[in-house]
Amino acid sequence: MQVSKTQLSRRRFLRTVMLGSGVAVPMLVSPRAMGFAGLAPASERIILGAIGIGNRGTYVLACFLQENDVECVAVADVKLFRREQAKRMVDERNGNTNCKTYRDFRELLDRPDIDAVLIATGPNWHWLASVLAAKAGKDVYCEKPCTKNIMQSLSLAETFRRTGRVFQAGTQRRNLPHFAFAVELAQKGRLGKLHTLYAHPAGMSTSMSGWAPPEPEPNKEEIDWDLYLGPAAWRPFNKRFLDGFNFEKGGGLVGGGVLEWGSHCVDLCQWANQADHTAPVEYFPPENGQVSAVYANGVRLILRETGWLPLGSCPVRFEGDKGWVEAGDSGKLALSSPALLAGRKVAEIGGYPATFHVRDFLDCVKTRGKPKANADVACHSHITCHAVNIAIFLNRKLRFDPVKYEFIGDDEANRLRGEALREPWRV
Repeated sequence: MQVSKTQLSRRRFLRTVMLGSGVAVPMLVSPRAMGFAGLAPASERIILGAIGIGNRGTYVLACFLQENDVECVAVADVKLFRREQAKRMVDERNGNTNCKTYRDFRELLDRPDIDAVLIATGPNWHWLASVLAAKAGKDVYCEKPCTKNIMQSLSLAETFRRTGRVFQAGTQRRNLPHFAFAVELAQKGRLGKLHTLYAHPAGMSTSMSGWAPPEPEPNKEEIDWDLYLGPAAWRPFNKRFLDGFNFEKGGGLVGGGVLEWGSHCVDLCQWANQADHTAPVEYFPPENGQVSAVYANGVRLILRETGWLPLGSCPVRFEGDKGWVEAGDSGKLALSSPALLAGRKVAEIGGYPATFHVRDFLDCVKTRGKPKANADVACHSHITCHAVNIAIFLNRKLRFDPVKYEFIGDDEANRLRGEALREPWRV
């Protein structure tokens, strides 16, 4: 069998050499390749590229670098100082100066040696960068929110189904034991018939992205403003947009906390209700500081800011007719009865670390299995958040068809399911 040089990854090269002819071939292999420098042998490593290395990206990249079967070889960011900072971080861990830097992440995606990418750009890029990565044959770990609207959510799921690539959304609480145990209680009927799910939205405002006074645009090598905007609508440079600003997030809406921190909590509620492949069918506008939605099975989802037990950030609560459980980022659980523990000791891991989530992703890259927050899961939890935002924005009740993925009898709401991409960006 002929294998072209551009198609031959490091791992496949080693397999080809060892198995292709059945004859032992003398090779000069460095101690590093054999895994003597703290890394797994080269044949077992996942070769990683990192795209978008701001505060969150730096943290998650550090989680990847803790794993001895990961070798990061390239970083991409539109900001020069972030590229240089990330390179120093990677080179120090790798013990060399080989990490390459790119202003345009598409050059990183063109590298045939890279198996997987971390995407932690601004949210205006998450969906498109993930789709382009999948089409380039890369597995993807993408920070949330993963999409800006309902149509992008559907596109994300379809792309990863079609390409067979592995996707993990950065909703890392799916891999924390106390949240997983709370979900288990709900799914296995230990709470009785489930009737209400509570999620913390961390804000329920919606607004357009806005416009700021023009400022002198930096040199492209220092900050590539046009590439930073990417598929989002153009606007003049203003430095206040450079960090933490989410262009047109959520069907033309900034989306507030429902899509940002709130997507973690909604995602856990979807999981508890075994609704990972659907979404609520009714959405109600804000009333008395709450927003609610109802699933086809009658379970109600309530997003509320107050009324929580002191269990840390991102709290969720699941209630059934025989009991309830509440959990938050402290790592602790509150239960309606100690009997719900059934003698089990649940590990208390506070601070919502991403290390377990990263490991889940890496294991699935190797086995080709589905991570806990795969593209189908992310698609539907994000659709739920987008639909909640649209109900808030329009301030009226909406009915939703989770098979056709459209609002019933509401043209205005349906127009908010998607948005145009700025030229020349397209898929």
